[in-house]
Amino acid sequence: MLVTVVALIIGLVLLVWSADRFVIGASATANILGISPLVIGILVVGIGTSAPEMLVSAIASSDGQAGLAVGNALGSNITNIALILGLTALLIPLNVQSKLISREIPLLIIVMLVGYFLMRDGDLGVMDGSILLLGFGAVIVRQLWEAKHSSGDSIEAEFEAEIPKDMGIKAALGWLLLGLILLIGSARLLVWSAVDIAHFFGLSDLIIGLTVVAIGTSLPELAASVAAARKNEHDIAIGNVVGSNLFNLLGVMAIPGVLAPGPIDAAVMSRDYPVMLLLTGIFFLVARGPSKARRISRLEGGGLLCIYVAYIAYLAYDAGVF
Repeated sequence: MLVTVVALIIGLVLLVWSADRFVIGASATANILGISPLVIGILVVGIGTSAPEMLVSAIASSDGQAGLAVGNALGSNITNIALILGLTALLIPLNVQSKLISREIPLLIIVMLVGYFLMRDGDLGVMDGSILLLGFGAVIVRQLWEAKHSSGDSIEAEFEAEIPKDMGIKAALGWLLLGLILLIGSARLLVWSAVDIAHFFGLSDLIIGLTVVAIGTSLPELAASVAAARKNEHDIAIGNVVGSNLFNLLGVMAIPGVLAPGPIDAAVMSRDYPVMLLLTGIFFLVARGPSKARRISRLEGGGLLCIYVAYIAYLAYDAGVF
């Protein structure tokens, strides 16, 4: 068991580091190719920070651990809002200025409702996964359109400040390739160790996916959001969460439907999906707010953290941990 725990820690550390290198390499490469900062920020960085979830979901699904893949997608979304956004706002209150973000949050709610409609029968099949993948493609096309027609948005300047501009093409491609290779390897290591630990303690793959794996694959978003908030780039801090949650629901959730179709744990629809809907609704109300006071305060951040702690405690109680 000691070897498995060490492997889990190594997998998490490598996953976070390689995701960061992958995003840096991809951003620098896109910048050298002349892609606009807004496209780089919305798509390259957005997909890059969701790469850990996608790879873990793909590997878990191909290994027949669909519960872990579904738990990873839902757990990451819950973690992103309640833990990451809550902790970031607790440290640094966040002002919501970007019109793009204000429009993306309602889209996120619509996507969640569509996902709920597809899975309400307790099954995640190939058709469901295919519909989600089509939605994933549609969201990417929409975001490209938004990037092209939203010049002057406050988030564009924040993205531009974050793009590495002193990196040559060889170095950029090198970090991109190294990051991708290590992402795949660390995701494989993480899935193996997480499943082994779950079986050792008699936990379901769903529970381990909702907790340990979800937190681990969400660490890139945590690092990015806190770093952005410290630089007063509040829209990036919030946008990381919105973009990641969209990609998780459409891209990550689609993978087990396509690779390992079948029934899902009943607790997903009765417990975890409603929690995700509730948190996103709270996020919407807080972030949209009165037109002149769109702000996530320390009190609201602390409230989100309390909800997350209560949710994890309930999972532990439900799993018989205590």
